Amino acid sequence: MLLRKAIETRARVEGDLLKVDDFLNHRVDVELFPEIGEEIAKRFTASRPDLVLTAEASGIPPAMAASQAMGIPMVYAKKYVGVGERYTFAREVSSPTKGTEYRVEVARRVLPPGLRVAIIDDFLAGGRTAEALGEIVEEAGGEVLGFVFVVEKTFTGGRRRLEAHGWRVDALVGVASLENGEAVLEPE
Repeated sequence: MLLRKAIETRARVEGDLLKVDDFLNHRVDVELFPEIGEEIAKRFTASRPDLVLTAEASGIPPAMAASQAMGIPMVYAKKYVGVGERYTFAREVSSPTKGTEYRVEVARRVLPPGLRVAIIDDFLAGGRTAEALGEIVEEAGGEVLGFVFVVEKTFTGGRRRLEAHGWRVDALVGVASLENGEAVLEPE
């Protein structure tokens, strides 16, 4: 898989952060995304979602690739700092990596009740943004079919946070640990 190779050769470890911004979520290596989209789509074949949901900005490339592979629309939650008076479904989220609080919001008109939703994002660590997206889908009267992340830090507890809601969680590549400045990947 091209993605595993990219993580092994191009990811950087900075403290407790795994930086994949040279190919996944800042500079986007478009050669990786057809494979990423197909791999994510396979995980939703049986459940047949109506919509893909993600959060801006770094979730957009994998979510778009997956929505294209599944032939369904994609919506991304917008992030705002501070309170808003918009007609949205919204949740407050704290980001330990950025040290800030922000709101994720989805306009009510793009998330009508009854939708079966696949939630896709680039990275799972603590799971706070993903949890907010799942809660938004349920508040809107939709069904969370599951989450797929391109990369998951399996040692940070994000999966447990989401599974506590009864949601299915999957990742294309798991990172078992960050040791001596390198990412140790889970077996395929």
